[in-house]
Amino acid sequence: MEQTVFTFGGDAPHSNARQKDKTVTGGKGANLAEMAAIGLPVPPGFTIATDECVRYLKEGGDFSAELRDEVATALQHIERSVGKRFGDAGDPLLVSVRSGARVSMPGMMDTVLNLGLNDETVEGLAATSGDPRFAWDSYRRFIQMYSDVVLGLDHGLFEEALEIAKEDKGFYNDTEMECEDWQALVGQYKDIVRRELGEDFPQDVLHQLWGAIRAVFDSWDSERAKVYRRLNDIPGDWGTAVNVQAMVFGNMGNTSATGVAFTRDPATGEKAYYGEYLINAQGEDVVAGIRTPQYLTRAAREKAGAKPLSMEEAMPEAYAELTRVFELLERHYRDMQDIEFTVERGKLWMLQTRTGKRTASAALKLAVDMVDEGLIDEKTAVLRVDPMALDQLLHPTLDPDAPRDVLTTGLPASPGAASGRIVLDADTAEQWSQRGDKVILVRVETSPEDIHGMHAAQGILTARGGMTSHAAVVARGMGRPCVSGAPGVSIDLKARTLRVGERELAEGDTITLDGGTGQVMAGEVATIEPELAGDFGTLMEWADRHRRMKVRTNAETPADCRMARQFGAEGIGLCRTEHMFFDAGRISAVREMILADSEKGRRAALDKLLPEQRADFRQIFEVMVGLPCTIRLLDPPLHEFLPHGDAEFAELAEATGLGVDHLRRRAQDLHEFNPMLGHRGCRLGITYPEIYEMQARAIFEAACDVAAESGEAPLPEVMIPLVATRRELELLRELVDRVAGEVFAEKGREIAYLVGTMIELPRAALMAGDIAGAAEFFSFGTNDLTQTTLGVSRDDSARFLAQYVDRGIFARDPFVSLDIDGVGQLVELAAERGRGTRAELKLGICGEHGGDPASIAFCEKTGLDYVSASPYRVPIARLAAAQASLR
Repeated sequence: MEQTVFTFGGDAPHSNARQKDKTVTGGKGANLAEMAAIGLPVPPGFTIATDECVRYLKEGGDFSAELRDEVATALQHIERSVGKRFGDAGDPLLVSVRSGARVSMPGMMDTVLNLGLNDETVEGLAATSGDPRFAWDSYRRFIQMYSDVVLGLDHGLFEEALEIAKEDKGFYNDTEMECEDWQALVGQYKDIVRRELGEDFPQDVLHQLWGAIRAVFDSWDSERAKVYRRLNDIPGDWGTAVNVQAMVFGNMGNTSATGVAFTRDPATGEKAYYGEYLINAQGEDVVAGIRTPQYLTRAAREKAGAKPLSMEEAMPEAYAELTRVFELLERHYRDMQDIEFTVERGKLWMLQTRTGKRTASAALKLAVDMVDEGLIDEKTAVLRVDPMALDQLLHPTLDPDAPRDVLTTGLPASPGAASGRIVLDADTAEQWSQRGDKVILVRVETSPEDIHGMHAAQGILTARGGMTSHAAVVARGMGRPCVSGAPGVSIDLKARTLRVGERELAEGDTITLDGGTGQVMAGEVATIEPELAGDFGTLMEWADRHRRMKVRTNAETPADCRMARQFGAEGIGLCRTEHMFFDAGRISAVREMILADSEKGRRAALDKLLPEQRADFRQIFEVMVGLPCTIRLLDPPLHEFLPHGDAEFAELAEATGLGVDHLRRRAQDLHEFNPMLGHRGCRLGITYPEIYEMQARAIFEAACDVAAESGEAPLPEVMIPLVATRRELELLRELVDRVAGEVFAEKGREIAYLVGTMIELPRAALMAGDIAGAAEFFSFGTNDLTQTTLGVSRDDSARFLAQYVDRGIFARDPFVSLDIDGVGQLVELAAERGRGTRAELKLGICGEHGGDPASIAFCEKTGLDYVSASPYRVPIARLAAAQASLR
């Protein structure tokens, strides 16, 4: 059996390669071992591997005898290293128990500090530390945390008891409480446990330890962890490691402190130390936003106009040691680090380092700066930036010249701007967002249970907490603007109101956040389009240098085409012509064409549509001149264009001269029980060829006109949708070629064009070798290919797909990221068989998957020529294509 418990710090060896493998010991465990190996002050401890978590959850939540033996041996390592024994009433060893997945999931899983305290050991800690107040403070913290995390009690019960105790004494801060106050509170806390559970708080320290380990393992499958994994594409079968470590104490008076720091600014990427600390506190006080901390550096304090001394000023020696550690860690890991530290009576201890979560703009600056500094090379820089993070940069920001009604200014915890309706809890945020409202989640402080509401919100505002609190870290990772520690903000959950200073707002009122300045404004503030220059332009230039696949856009309006070209699109991969038919000025003619009961009637209506359709294509070709443009002929079933209400039928009757009853009967004739699999796509072109004739004529006339005026022709690629057989494509290709010949004769010029099809049916993928005999290109319509392969409707699957992902049936939502194992096989097979028939067959993808990095990596592996994405996802696709090529 392979080793699953690894010791670090003290006299532990650090030569085991598995110990530094994040898939084995998680990110935290691997980095603790690495820090200890390079000589940094790390409290000794041990890590239980992720395999044990997977086994525990799979086998019904129990621990093997082998694991219990390994943990007992590892515990002896900590005891030897610090010279204390676990459970010793005279001089007790206390430990922390923390999670540690292979990728950072801040706040999603459980932690227990000060473990090993009971009614006896608290007296020993008081005696050996010489500070009874500190000992009882630690004990009350432990009872509260253990009761919440392990025993499942509501932490609010303990918070309420603490607040009452402070009020009774007239205290504002926890630090004002004396030893006897904490002793009394410990008694109250124990009474709460006895009342709620019907049993005493556990005094056996080994029982405490295994309870905490169990809680960390269980927290991997907590609802908040599942939501976070689903949002960040983290597989559910990875499991988490558990890190047990000797406690060091930041709450031992004014020479002790705790803090969180980044080697560079995670919001901007600026090369400046960034972080916060609290004197006489423990780490959860900073991370959970329970107290608003002080600044790390004097420069940051002065910039903010804050009065409490920075760590640089209050603890100069510990701060100087911390800066040396910063430099060492950044050089060692060659990336910006997120560090947790404790100062115990003047001595610095490192509790964690990990690659710091950052905003998109910071990620770009860090990547470009580190190349300039020689820390990393250009390829590493391209690989380092998360393509999906670019989405943060591609949307409007607040107009600096717009009027602002500023309510308050808090801490700029995560940059960006957002307007939305105030919501005061996570469930409401999710519900309102699902009905289409843009919302701002406002909380006193966020907790990990708020993750679903944070994701649903446009931005987050908290009354308490600093720039390294849970809200700030998670918001930065999500790309949500966040203002934390906003002064004057109070929430009345019963009245569902928000008070900011003298102003009162109700839930549902609109506010705007500026996460870059910390401003909170009443109402909605105007926005401006983003500028994509500087570091963004540099990284995109590097990405384009290293990618093989082309990147096109899905667009059907000139505005979208211009936006896509600005973002670097190299053509159109999908122009959906049906969107043009819904225009208010032409829907009447479209309906007239559909409801006509003869070819003559349809052609009369189509003659009205031809100039409109030609103008559509002309505008697109003018923007995309010289580039390939794939235009899909009419695809949806005709019933989608039909009138619904009495007023629409009456309006159509007046336009056509036909009676309302006649039109209703004709509409009923066209009704389909399953229109997605009905009379649509190429089936329309075969039964009503005049529709595709009109569209083909509009395409070629527009292309010839643009070529005549600009001297440079676009390359139209005429796509026949929903083909299942070669004969369907042959019939419609003959139609397109005939119309092209007629137009070229009339215009006196010829232009190059291609005719191909969309592969969106399993049969088309299987018969791709045959179909390629009549096609010059395949475009994989993976939205419909996913629906027809899985037998799952994209429009109706939301109600169960989340559970499918949580329970491991699908690794990800198959409409967000391609089902590579199933649908992917059809794509690979079609590509192979198609090119077996026609070696020069052009291959692309134009479903929503064309903007998904994981799907793009698959497209690179399969040898596709291009991906096509919505305009705002073009830069994401460019970077993802480069990363896929480099990997």
